[in-house]
Amino acid sequence: MKIIDAHAHVARYISGIGSQGELQGIGNGMAKYASGHEFRMIPEGMGDYGVTPEALLEVMDKHNVEKAVLLQGMYLGFQNLYTYDAVKKYPDRFVGAASYDPFCVNKEKIIHHLFDELNFKILKLELSNGSGLMAYHRELDIYEDLDDVFKMASEKNLVVVLDIGRPRNCCWQVDNLQKVFLKYPDTTFVVCHLLSPQINDYDLLKESLIKLNLDNVYFDLASVASNAKPEVYPYPTAQKHIKLAKEILGCKKLMFGSDMPSSLTRDSYSNLLDYMLNIFTKEEQKDVFYNNAKEIYFK
Repeated sequence: MKIIDAHAHVARYISGIGSQGELQGIGNGMAKYASGHEFRMIPEGMGDYGVTPEALLEVMDKHNVEKAVLLQGMYLGFQNLYTYDAVKKYPDRFVGAASYDPFCVNKEKIIHHLFDELNFKILKLELSNGSGLMAYHRELDIYEDLDDVFKMASEKNLVVVLDIGRPRNCCWQVDNLQKVFLKYPDTTFVVCHLLSPQINDYDLLKESLIKLNLDNVYFDLASVASNAKPEVYPYPTAQKHIKLAKEILGCKKLMFGSDMPSSLTRDSYSNLLDYMLNIFTKEEQKDVFYNNAKEIYFK
């Protein structure tokens, strides 16, 4: 089976920011916030202070992954130029998303460079209050405060990828997302992590997926397993959440993603693939693990 990983990351250096301040790599794949909190961000052997495209390709080649989508945000730190270089070096293996802080004073210059000069066709917005815009800005109204971003993306015909964090946080604004998606029906939106449902969020996920079941909206399945902590492989709750998504949305709206490298500090790439496989028929697997991502990101 051919595979496209619709949610992966590279980083020249870990240089992020979040609710605990600046985040820096401190060696051997470990990272440390300004608060003093220290944790493993990169699996052993995959990088000391960052993750190269070659490190991803080694994992991909072992698991028959033909291509990957390089997303980014404030967790690893903006990696626009490094992502651009990775795609330029391996155009048959990667496509990249650009990201920026829409509250920069010179945002027009940034937008022009990223989307007109470097020609990125995908915009990633990390909105969470853990390691996204709402981690170091005030609480934002996604519909009101970010409309100029979505208008720009619509005018430039960008695919917009959104991470709104976890339920019950200020960033998790499903109703506002619905309003954005309805306002820009000709723009393709991808929602990361299947809305990040936690272990007891089945009913909430059902309600939310029904609201967002729109023609221009897709979902990646990256870290659905991680959000069902403390469960481990084969992740029964994550399987229930994905089966629910299949029932409500259909298989044409779902895409496999690994969220590597950080997800590989918790489990193997093989397990992150395998726990989903029996949810889908052989024909459905072709869409979820390959065709949908190819159509959205690589056309």
